[in-house]
Amino acid sequence: MEDKQLRRSKTDKMIAGICGGLGKYFGLDPTILRLVFVLLMIFAGTGLLAYLIMWLVIPYEK
Repeated sequence: MEDKQLRRSKTDKMIAGICGGLGKYFGLDPTILRLVFVLLMIFAGTGLLAYLIMWLVIPYEK
């Protein structure tokens, strides 16, 4: 059984690897997650705050 851990991606990243890591963890396309973050930033204003918090909390993959 694979030990599934949420990590920031070192290979699939644009800024900090958050969306690449989330995509790998949940089995989603990182581009979709990037679009969700942009939409959250535009309409709700929470996308940037969530992204910054995850940038500080989620470690890089080994």
